[in-house]
Amino acid sequence: MNSNIAEDIIRKALNRGCDEAEVFIKNARGISVEVKSGKVEALKASLDFGIALRVIKKQKTGFSFTTSPDGIGKILEEALDGAEWTHEDKYAGIPDSMPSTELLIFDKQIEALKDEDIIKDAILLEESAMTLDERIKKVRKAEVSSGAGSTVIINSKGLNASYRSTYYSAIVTTLAQDAGGDSQTGWDYSGSRRRDNVDIKAVGKEASRRAIELLGSRKISAVRVPVVLSAAVAVDFLEMLSASLSSEAVQKQRSFLTGKIGKNIISGIIDIIDDGTMAWGTGTRPVDDEGVPALNKTVVSRGLLNGYLYNTYTAKKDGVSSTGNAVRGYKSLPGVGVTNIYIKPAGSQETAVSSQNSGRKAIENNSLVKSVKRGLMVLGAMGVHTANPISGDFSVGISGLWIENGEAAYPVKEAVMSGNILDMFNKVEAVGNDLRFYGSAGSPSLLIGDMDISA
Repeated sequence: MNSNIAEDIIRKALNRGCDEAEVFIKNARGISVEVKSGKVEALKASLDFGIALRVIKKQKTGFSFTTSPDGIGKILEEALDGAEWTHEDKYAGIPDSMPSTELLIFDKQIEALKDEDIIKDAILLEESAMTLDERIKKVRKAEVSSGAGSTVIINSKGLNASYRSTYYSAIVTTLAQDAGGDSQTGWDYSGSRRRDNVDIKAVGKEASRRAIELLGSRKISAVRVPVVLSAAVAVDFLEMLSASLSSEAVQKQRSFLTGKIGKNIISGIIDIIDDGTMAWGTGTRPVDDEGVPALNKTVVSRGLLNGYLYNTYTAKKDGVSSTGNAVRGYKSLPGVGVTNIYIKPAGSQETAVSSQNSGRKAIENNSLVKSVKRGLMVLGAMGVHTANPISGDFSVGISGLWIENGEAAYPVKEAVMSGNILDMFNKVEAVGNDLRFYGSAGSPSLLIGDMDISA
């Protein structure tokens, strides 16, 4: 049905003088359950449907969308009107049709779930967090979400792509309190396109463990010491770095990686991969949001920047091919974003589905700590998203564990870590084997050379 609607819209657009036309259709349903004290606190069900039309007429782009089948007849007129008022752009266009392959993104188990199944998992999530330790006094949020949807992309160049996908996720925040009255929070999250990949009990226990390990935190004086970034914190910084890998950001002079292709930008012991083909990854799909096939690409190899991430428009501007990184909703034109981006040891043959790193520099997470005579393991960072997108400079609040002679001595609170994102990644000295994804970004723990820590 969706394909027939799209083909009819495109045919009408071409008959009205458009040179190119593209229809993007998204149809999704989802449910999220939040529990408190073993009972359902909130249950939210969602249905999302939208059709977007992009037309190119005399190098001018028109765009329109509707969220109702009743609005289908209007979007062509609105897109044509829009094309009359936009400026000519020689880079405007849609991609050619290219073959794609099926990927593991649809879990029949998720599609068959009933509300009570998700409620049971949400209750289990809260229970697993509460029962880890008597110092866990409260679970502030225990939420499990599930969803399934379909995407259709059809254009006037013969492209006809469609796929179904699912997702499942769990997130929990806990509160721990010791006998002295100190309180600390912890959290954890897991998400996948496959239900069996989300270990509900493990998420609850990890959130509580994080809260407990920070109890009794102290302030420290200003120091310059090596730090071990936990996987969760390393992901936060990777996400800021990946924003500068966007060709759109580069072309708009909003990236600290402008002009750095072919140059060493970070430590030579790590690679950065953007893999749109990863089995069950939350960013996996057979084609991007323009219909360009997904790719597995090494964006940074041994510290050297190989290239940026592109959609069709930005690729035309730079005279290259799209990397399959067009992202969009039905309410907007395509932008540029990551698929599944992650850090691994340079030269390692490891794939993201494996928990083992075979790289020469890869060592276990506890060995990262053991290798530090005096330093800090950073377990939480607040405000990483406020880093300057042009310079890469940052100053963020952190919490963690102080390290003395390779052992965790005591927890630390209210500290501030300052520096530059590229400088920090250039000082990576060792990589853990604890690769973990948080959404579509993943990293192992990282040992960083001296960083400035202030009170």
